[in-house]
Amino acid sequence: MKIDIGINEQDRIQVAQGLKNLLADSYTLYLQTHNFHWNVTGPQFRELHLMFEEHYTELAVAVDDIAERIRTLGVIAPGTYKAFAKLSSIEEVEDIPTATEMVKILTQGHEQVVKTCRQVLKQAQEAEDESSAALVSDRMRIHEKTAWMLRAIL
Repeated sequence: MKIDIGINEQDRIQVAQGLKNLLADSYTLYLQTHNFHWNVTGPQFRELHLMFEEHYTELAVAVDDIAERIRTLGVIAPGTYKAFAKLSSIEEVEDIPTATEMVKILTQGHEQVVKTCRQVLKQAQEAEDESSAALVSDRMRIHEKTAWMLRAIL
């Protein structure tokens, strides 16, 4: 059935593509955060272990919201490691860094998600897609705050 929500097909596809990038960045950051939660060590273990759990739990909900918005726009949401690796601007971490490096890496990851949000927000605004704009704006605010909190630890 044809989608008739007041956004033309070309704009829906363009916004959905941006959301795919945001989904890939968010999922990559989710995996990094979960990995660091499992593997953090050192004097700040308990604090970081619990903080990372809060972050990856929030990201798990976020990736679902983003994927569902992509589907609402009538586009297939990516859902494989291979697709996320192609779409994400966040690099995977192969080894297990120190706790301080983990915090730095995650800070940079959240800052990158903010940058991706800014790009997608512009696309959504140009398409007059207020629902996508609201979702992306909310995500941007959360990642900005999380980056600030992580930076404060350093």
